[in-house]
Amino acid sequence: MSDRVIISPVVRKPRSHAWWNAVNAWLLLLPAAVLLVAFTHYPILTTMRHSFFITRRNGTEVFVGLDSYRSMAADPIFWRALVNNFWFALGTIPTSIALALLMAMWVNRNMRGRGFLRLAYFTPTVLPMIAVANIWLFFYTPDYGLLDQLRGLFGFGGWNWLGDPSSVMGCLIVMVIWKEAGFFMIFYLAALQQLSPDLEEAAAMEGASRWYTFRRITFPLLMPTTLFVAINAVINSFKLVDHLVIMTKGGPNNASTLLLYYIYEVAFTFQDSAYAATLTVVLLVLLSTIALIKFGYLDRRIHYQ
Repeated sequence: MSDRVIISPVVRKPRSHAWWNAVNAWLLLLPAAVLLVAFTHYPILTTMRHSFFITRRNGTEVFVGLDSYRSMAADPIFWRALVNNFWFALGTIPTSIALALLMAMWVNRNMRGRGFLRLAYFTPTVLPMIAVANIWLFFYTPDYGLLDQLRGLFGFGGWNWLGDPSSVMGCLIVMVIWKEAGFFMIFYLAALQQLSPDLEEAAAMEGASRWYTFRRITFPLLMPTTLFVAINAVINSFKLVDHLVIMTKGGPNNASTLLLYYIYEVAFTFQDSAYAATLTVVLLVLLSTIALIKFGYLDRRIHYQ
């Protein structure tokens, strides 16, 4: 008797069952979608619309078209804030990322006191922004601050660190690096603990040095984490307000005015909501362009799946 091969028929799910799965999926996404639209997309669209209008004292809106954008293009303080933000980002982003990676590799080693070091590196991150600003105000206070007391040991006089245009931006950069490096370290530490130790052992068996192993194996595998950290670092470099309100208020002579602080000042000090909306649109376009370049161009070149 010959063997017979019985082919079972393909069982197809009813069309109604597939439709119900799709409905369930959209219902699960609905709360997050509502929050995203209500607190992100709708405010962005409202801000873009508001940048084309001015509001009179009686509450009526008047369409002015691109007048606010023309005023912005002729505003020297806006260009000063934009240039300041560029140098601020250039000073904080690479240094914070490099220091975070160095600290993560250091505390990832099997050594005594590793938990204490991790806590010490991460502590500045959990401090409130106002507390951080006041701590660094003590460091930078002329004559009485910690820096000038240390300078006095070597015979140097006092220095107005936050009152001099040549030093105020550097002081802010150092403070932000101190606060953010520990936060970025956590992401690098988590990524390092996910790497297989077999890779490092294989490289050591082949006679590769530690620097060569880091440059050719470890760092390329950390590139997805570096991209994520870089996006956060860019966003943080454009949203500094609290420290400026406490420490410098944009001075001296707008030497420490950053773009978001200028938006805050225009909106709440000068009560010019239309011009503040215009500046906000420029900030959103700038951040969106940077994010699209990083995620659209770099993201496809750094993953190894």
